[in-house]
Amino acid sequence: MALLDDKARKDIQALLADLEGPVTLVVFTQEYECQYCRETRQIAEEIAELSDQITVRTYDYVQDAGIAESFQIDKIPAIALLGENNADYGVRYYGIPSGYEFSSILHDIKAVAGGPAHSTLSQETHEFLEALEDDLHLQVFVTPTCPYCPAAVILAHAMAIASDRVRADMVEATEFPHLSMKYSVMGVPRTVINEIEFVEGSVPEPMLLAAMTSVLEAK
Repeated sequence: MALLDDKARKDIQALLADLEGPVTLVVFTQEYECQYCRETRQIAEEIAELSDQITVRTYDYVQDAGIAESFQIDKIPAIALLGENNADYGVRYYGIPSGYEFSSILHDIKAVAGGPAHSTLSQETHEFLEALEDDLHLQVFVTPTCPYCPAAVILAHAMAIASDRVRADMVEATEFPHLSMKYSVMGVPRTVINEIEFVEGSVPEPMLLAAMTSVLEAK
């Protein structure tokens, strides 16, 4: 049974009609599919049906452990978004991109298709990212019912697309309760930076930049 109805398919097809380049959705699941693994894979496949620029590659998290490790995938379901020539910008989705987060993955498909050249980040942010000498890992905890979460996810992923030093994950909080407990996620969105700095809510770009700067200054 399809997850997307006819109206949604038409709307998404129109949205993805002007992709700047190819995008690959690399899906990680397993033989005995985890909670929401099947639905996550199906979402990726149904999106790919709506654009000849989008392809899906599916791997078994256990049987293809080496590939999962090469993508730094450490939990499932997971989706990695690759751009032209399999460019990996460090954009990751952990958990099903449903509810409000469905808009995030559609936005990120377009952003990855355009690559760093089409970044809308500020000049100040670009200068900060270009000067990075250390890696930054952003984990944005979300739930599908949170209307404020997509903006936080999209901003973190924009940072990753703009810099090889940044990796950014969407993490669906209810699917990974052990991580929600580890990082004291009481509300969403909550962005965890290198496991030492936390940003509450959907903050504007300068506030996230300030938090990232604080992490680097504290090392």
